[in-house]
Amino acid sequence: MSRLLSWLTAPHSEQGVHLADESDGWEFVPYRELAASARRTATAMTAAGVRPGSVVCLILPSGRDFLSALFGAWAAGATVSPLVPPSFQPDEEYVAYVAAILRQAEPSLVVAAEELAPLVARAMDRAGREDGPWLPREGAVEAEVVPAAGTALLQFTSGSTGEPRGVRVSWANIAANHAVQGRMVGWRDGDGTASWLPLHHDMGLIGCCLFPVAAQSPLWLMRPEQFIRDPARWLACFAPGKAAHTAAPSFAFAYAARRIRPQRLAKLDLSGLRSVFVGAEAIDPAALDAFARRMEPAGFSRDSFLPAYGLAENTLAVTGADAPVILVRPDWAALRIGEAVTVEEEAKFGDRVVEPGSGWLIGHGAPHAGDDIHVRVLDDDGHPLPEGRLGEIAVTGSSVAGGYHGGREGSSTRFVDGELRTGDAGFRHNGELFVLGRMGDSLKLRGRSVYVDDLDAKVAAAAGVDKDRVGVVAVNDQGRPGLAVFVETPPGPWAQAVTELLRNELGPEPALTLVTGRRGLLKRTTSGKLRRGQMWRLLREGQVTGTAVEEP
Repeated sequence: MSRLLSWLTAPHSEQGVHLADESDGWEFVPYRELAASARRTATAMTAAGVRPGSVVCLILPSGRDFLSALFGAWAAGATVSPLVPPSFQPDEEYVAYVAAILRQAEPSLVVAAEELAPLVARAMDRAGREDGPWLPREGAVEAEVVPAAGTALLQFTSGSTGEPRGVRVSWANIAANHAVQGRMVGWRDGDGTASWLPLHHDMGLIGCCLFPVAAQSPLWLMRPEQFIRDPARWLACFAPGKAAHTAAPSFAFAYAARRIRPQRLAKLDLSGLRSVFVGAEAIDPAALDAFARRMEPAGFSRDSFLPAYGLAENTLAVTGADAPVILVRPDWAALRIGEAVTVEEEAKFGDRVVEPGSGWLIGHGAPHAGDDIHVRVLDDDGHPLPEGRLGEIAVTGSSVAGGYHGGREGSSTRFVDGELRTGDAGFRHNGELFVLGRMGDSLKLRGRSVYVDDLDAKVAAAAGVDKDRVGVVAVNDQGRPGLAVFVETPPGPWAQAVTELLRNELGPEPALTLVTGRRGLLKRTTSGKLRRGQMWRLLREGQVTGTAVEEP
């Protein structure tokens, strides 16, 4: 039996999951109680028609019902597909998104929270289904656990580069990446984990939930909105004797550094935190540096940062950096696919202040010999490049998933003869991987690739706003290269500073469009990645209201 499920038949009576409530407290659910609930849920699912190999979609917020349904579906032998609950997008947009997934997944059961059932019912009807949402429930007896086999997860991508696709993740993939992540964080029996990441996303589910539960170690779970309201509540989990591990995108650290007041910081003790996976988006070293400098008086060690590269198609982790983490500042103006990268400066993370928009990249480490993960960097024709040259990152190994559900093909991220072509640009320097961002999020300019991930930080610095309020979009469909710069702030003199910055960086050739508006102007995936293509399409179609558009 898979270790991910064996705990269901021999649950720990004292350890368990701590679920954040709405009054700044925690509900403790022992693993013994959670296992019984999951097995009774499996009984109810089986009575509803779930069979080994069936797909069960979950549309539930993080919490006890989600965990019972997740492990209950697995106990019944099903493939689980966790979907994002509705958040801030319009209802019609959410219904269309879920309906597209349901048509692909063809689940036997769609499990939904009671408060979400009306919206989910609309999506099911849109998908042509005659059944309705299945509300979480338990049977009278605890089911026997069906041996794990075949596809464990149908993990739908967040759709940052197009229509979401379901990644087929096997039990063998999860076991392989479990070993990789355990090595990266230096896992010890009994280690605790704390997370606010959503459980429908691979970083929250695989990186922060499945493995602590499988080990029956202490787990503290918050919902994303609880983190946004009070990031110190998350950090309070890292006192000695509590959680030793966590994960988050880099924007979370910039946010926490800004939000936590001195009197609250004085009460925090972060000395128990040993590893912090950072990923899910292009990593901003300035955000990590700001957090470290703010939190070091509370016992935080910047050596606990583990900048990592990963994606759902590799069952999450590909590489992770060992301390000391290395920074490099390349010659951005000379970056071209297939050609050598000029590194102008190199430093150890912590040796200097990293200013926003200063052009530094952070190292993502390299696979270890026992990981069974192999990384190549390829040119435009798919030929391998030597160290020091810029190209597309490609991955092979036992963590690579079995492809997309239904034989669907990706346009950027794709599977080619068993190799995962990621659609991400990067290079190796002194054996370590450095990642620039999505190859599709770049501007082709006189043979040079200009990466908008780098421009986001520079524009934010020039405009005097936080990086999470800026989104630069490469425009390659107007007959001349261009940039659309979206900034969540009122119009003002900052526009001239941004225009001068971009002209100095790029010259007179690219067309510039500045778009300003209120919060919500930027469109993001459920994991926080910018939907740059969608932002440009909505602007071009006149569907972005309450904005000011300027073409300097």
